[in-house]
Amino acid sequence: MADRRLQVFHTVARLLSFTKAADVLHMTQPAVTFQVRQLEEYFNTRLFDRTHNRITLTEIGKRVYEHAEKIFELYADMENTVKEMTGDVSGVLLIGASTTIAEYMLPALLGDFKHKYPDVSIRLRVSNTEGIVSMVEHNAIDLGVVEAPVSNKNLAVELCSTDQLVAIVPPKHPLAEYKRISIEELLKYPFISREEGSGTREVINEHFSHLGLTSYVNIIMELGSSEAIKGAVASGMGVSILSRATIQKDLQLNTLKEIRLDPILERPFSFVHQKQKFRLRAMEELLSFARQYCQSHR
Repeated sequence: MADRRLQVFHTVARLLSFTKAADVLHMTQPAVTFQVRQLEEYFNTRLFDRTHNRITLTEIGKRVYEHAEKIFELYADMENTVKEMTGDVSGVLLIGASTTIAEYMLPALLGDFKHKYPDVSIRLRVSNTEGIVSMVEHNAIDLGVVEAPVSNKNLAVELCSTDQLVAIVPPKHPLAEYKRISIEELLKYPFISREEGSGTREVINEHFSHLGLTSYVNIIMELGSSEAIKGAVASGMGVSILSRATIQKDLQLNTLKEIRLDPILERPFSFVHQKQKFRLRAMEELLSFARQYCQSHR
């Protein structure tokens, strides 16, 4: 409904990148450039300075960006007001989740939400925690659900629940009969880790560092998913630490053994989103629904 040229300009100005804006808007870069040039021709002035593959806003561009912010805020407020009066909850929501959450937590939550609001279309993007936070920062998604602390103070972070991490070993491992184990004892064995950028890895590394054990970790393999790690551990290649939520079927099938860590290692599952004052009605309903879901499933 708002001027497409202004929408494209606003995205480029916020990201200061034609390439990133094209990705967020699902457009080609030439199409993004064309829309911005159309707006510059309309105002008969440059809105960006382009030098050495880097762009900055001109003084006029900064003013246009400030007004665009207000226009889109008013537009969102208007749309929410109309939908509240008509009771309409519809639209497209872009959600991002780290791998563990996407596989083991979100299916039930989104299924229940979709049942209540069938006119809302949900698109899910899966990445590690670092990737999801980056998507939220660049407005590539409306809501992120992550499994590690978020350091960006410009984003809104809401705790959903806490997740316990445990050691896993194959059934015939020397540690298989242990009920509890210290990190020092666990690290005597080859360790299988998640990849860099993973929320699970970040939490575990911080725990190792806090205990002063970083130099004792013998990482023999780095894998990109919990499923891959479970397979490697079950085949006897090493030990690892994973969320309890990811191993319930494996415990039932007796392909893995769980050992509680001493001290207990927990991490947050959190929602992360931009701090806009006004959001689409569907986004507000999803946040409210998710808060209630987390409260009832703690």
